[in-house]
Amino acid sequence: MGKLLLEVKHYFLLWLAGFKEACSFHRAVFFCASSKILLRRTGQCFLLNGLIFLGSLFILRSFVIPILSWILPDQSDQISSMAFYSHLRSFLIHIFYVLWFYPLYVFSLLLGFLWYSDIAKYSFEVIKEHETSKAQPSDNSKKNKNEAERSEGVDGLAIGIGEQVYSGLLLTIFFFEVFIADFFPFIGKAMSFFLLSWMNAYYCFESKWNYSGVSLNSRLDFFESNWAFFAGFGSPSVIPGLFFSRLISNGIIGFLYPLFVLTAAGTQEKSIINSRSRLNDGVQGRKVPIFFFSQRISTMVLHLFPSVQKEN
Repeated sequence: MGKLLLEVKHYFLLWLAGFKEACSFHRAVFFCASSKILLRRTGQCFLLNGLIFLGSLFILRSFVIPILSWILPDQSDQISSMAFYSHLRSFLIHIFYVLWFYPLYVFSLLLGFLWYSDIAKYSFEVIKEHETSKAQPSDNSKKNKNEAERSEGVDGLAIGIGEQVYSGLLLTIFFFEVFIADFFPFIGKAMSFFLLSWMNAYYCFESKWNYSGVSLNSRLDFFESNWAFFAGFGSPSVIPGLFFSRLISNGIIGFLYPLFVLTAAGTQEKSIINSRSRLNDGVQGRKVPIFFFSQRISTMVLHLFPSVQKEN
């Protein structure tokens, strides 16, 4: 019983540490002050997701819908007119969504992925520029080890198709897992919250690990071994979904996501996790196979392509 309590305490401290690191937005100020490109990319994300997307939603709900309700009122002398006004008002609002919001949402997603990648790239360059000590021989050997691990791939399938392709497929399948989990009765919301927290956290750290030369095998193993920390890191980006509609919460997440990428770039996750373990009498958490189904399905999908099998 005592060991179980120590493990629970360990997981809670890791979750709390991850949550705290995700909310360390002061790091974004440091990065943006150190790089004009980072400042521009972050500002573009704020402009697109904050001013344009969320601003459009605000205009729709605060001005467009009230004006339509005034022009096409619910109260009328004739019942047929009321029904006609209601259908016409609903039709016009749907037209607004189809012609503006949904294309804008897709556009912001596609453009956001490109900008987030740039933010991760340039933040990594800022970190390299601000390194005061020269690389030690042990660092070089560690880098060579990472490169050797990278060549091994995941179950031999990443060889020939590239880790980025495999990682993209894995995360796409994981996204569908998050979507499906939301439909489970009773536990669906909780499952979706944790899965989405992990997915957002992985996205934030993936580019950093990629530029650092960490192999995909090592990334997944480290992530699953320290699932509580990354659940905490991803939680702030999921919390808006508990209070707002999907469109508004996605806009808020898109608005804040550059900050999470920057905080991830400045997070010393290994040092933090090791320090929490020492504080908790050296307790080591248990590995949770978060990406088990995603890896299995990805493997099955890749086996459908004979050329991939030949290369491996």
